[in-house]
Amino acid sequence: MSQKVLVTGADGFIGSHLVEKLVREGYSVKAFVYYNSFNSWGWLDDIDKEVQDQIEVVTGDVRDYHCLKHAAQTCDVIMHLAALIAIPYSYYSPQSYIDTNVTGTLNVVQAAQELEIEKVITTSTSEVYGTAQFVPITEEHPLVGQSPYSASKIAADQIAYSYYCSFKTPVTIVRPFNTYGPRQSARAVIPTIITQIANGYEKIELGALTPTRDFNFVEDTVDGFISVLKSDKGAGEVINIGSNYEVSIGDTAETIARLMQKDVNIILDPKRMRPKNSEVERLYSSNSKAKEVLNWSPRYPGREGLEKGLKKTIDWFVQKENLIESINIVASLL
Repeated sequence: MSQKVLVTGADGFIGSHLVEKLVREGYSVKAFVYYNSFNSWGWLDDIDKEVQDQIEVVTGDVRDYHCLKHAAQTCDVIMHLAALIAIPYSYYSPQSYIDTNVTGTLNVVQAAQELEIEKVITTSTSEVYGTAQFVPITEEHPLVGQSPYSASKIAADQIAYSYYCSFKTPVTIVRPFNTYGPRQSARAVIPTIITQIANGYEKIELGALTPTRDFNFVEDTVDGFISVLKSDKGAGEVINIGSNYEVSIGDTAETIARLMQKDVNIILDPKRMRPKNSEVERLYSSNSKAKEVLNWSPRYPGREGLEKGLKKTIDWFVQKENLIESINIVASLL
C-alpha cells in the first residue's frame, strides 16, 4: 500500500509540481489548498487531468489547527510547503507572516505529534542565512533575519526542530535555495525579467543587480523533497537543496536577454530595492549534506544547468495564457 501524503501549499508554485511528481511515483496525495472565494485550487487547476483525478483536494487554512488536523488524520506523511513568501510584502504586513509561517508550522508539527505521523517535512528558505558569512553556505551557517519574512521562517524552523527534540516528532527541515521555473509568481526576479522582455520592453526595471543567488530549477527542488520522503536518515536534520553555483542578478538578466535574443538596457528601480540593511548580498549553497544523506544531486548544475532551466522557464512564460494565469493566481491569493 502506498503512503498517503498531505501536501500543504499544494496550490502554489513548488507545491503543485511536487503533487504531480508524487502522484506519478505512486503516492496517494491529499492536497491542502488555501480556501478562497474564487473556488480556485491555484496551480492545481492547470495540472494534467489524469493527475488531477488522482488527488484528494481539501480547502482550508494552515492557521486553523482543527482544519489542518482533520486533513492530516488519514495521512502517513505531511509535507508542509504553505507559507507567505513575498519579501516586499513582509515589510508592510509582518503580522501576516508570523500568523501563517510560524503559527502554521506550529499547527503542522502539533497535529503530527498528536496523530503520530510517520514523517514530517517542513520547508525553510535560504533567506534564513542572510548575507553569506562564509561560502559555500553549509547548514551550520548562522541564521540572520534580515527581513520580517526571513525572521518568520527562522522561527518556523526552530518550532519544527523543537518538536523533534521535545517529542521525537520525525521532522526534517528542507532548505531550498532560490527555486525558479514554470508557474513561479510573476513578481519573482526571473519571471519579472522574462515577462518584461517578452512584452517588448527595451529597458528592464530591476532592483539591486550585484547580489548573487544560487538558483535551482523547480524539478531539482522537487526531487530534493522526494529524496527526503524516501530517506530513513533525515529526522532531526536540516538539509540544503542547492545547486552549489552562484550568479549575480545582473548576470542572470543578461543571460535571459541573450537566450531570448534581445538587446536590453537594465534600469535600477528604487521601488524594487530592499531597505539597505535588509538586502541579502550573497547566497551560495553547499549541497554536500544532501548528497551524503539523501544521495541527491541537482540535474541542472552550474552555468549549463542554469541556462537549460532558464530556457524551459522562458518557453513556458512566453505563452500568453501562462503569464495571464500566473498574474491571476497571485491576485487571487492576496
